[in-house]
Amino acid sequence: MNELATLINGFTTLMVTMDPPGMVPIFLALTVGMTQAQRRKVAIRGSLISFFLLLAFALLGDDILNALGISMSAFRIAGGILLFWIGVEMIFEKRVERKERTTETAITKDGMANLAAFPLAMPLIAGPGAISATILLGSKMETVLDKLALVLVIFVASLVVLLAMLAAGLIDRLLGETGRNILTRILGMMLTALAVQFVIDGVTTVMHIPTGTAGA
Repeated sequence: MNELATLINGFTTLMVTMDPPGMVPIFLALTVGMTQAQRRKVAIRGSLISFFLLLAFALLGDDILNALGISMSAFRIAGGILLFWIGVEMIFEKRVERKERTTETAITKDGMANLAAFPLAMPLIAGPGAISATILLGSKMETVLDKLALVLVIFVASLVVLLAMLAAGLIDRLLGETGRNILTRILGMMLTALAVQFVIDGVTTVMHIPTGTAGA
């Protein structure tokens, strides 16, 4: 049951940090002037690249941290603070502005070359928040079955982002600017709550405080 709750929380965190609704207007801006087939190709390639990036961090994140001498508790606290900051940005509409600036810089420098890899896959889809979330989630998955479930969670999250980009035009018309703003703020509130829980988990582990809600 605890593993299921962890996976559900992990999926929710990934959905918030990958931000499918927020990707819609940015993807449309990135691919302006492209045909439908070209947009589809960029969306699929970007989703695949971000999936493998997140998968690598989820499965090898502990080894990377150990090699750097960073404890999981320290990373949970730092990751929670980072996710909290992203959540606050979403609530106050700062995150989309930052992503749009990143997009404009990339287009200016590289034109449309390697668009799927940068900035679409990273840092727009697999950004610091999503990478932090996958490492934190991966640290709680101990058995082979847990890790397979984690792979499935990351795959489903990547698939949702892909579907949002493929249906970008339709979603943009349905939500409108008001709908996108409301949804982004709701997701931001959820992310800040999950971020606080990550910090609590890290602090209680360091202090060896027993609690029914904090993860090991």
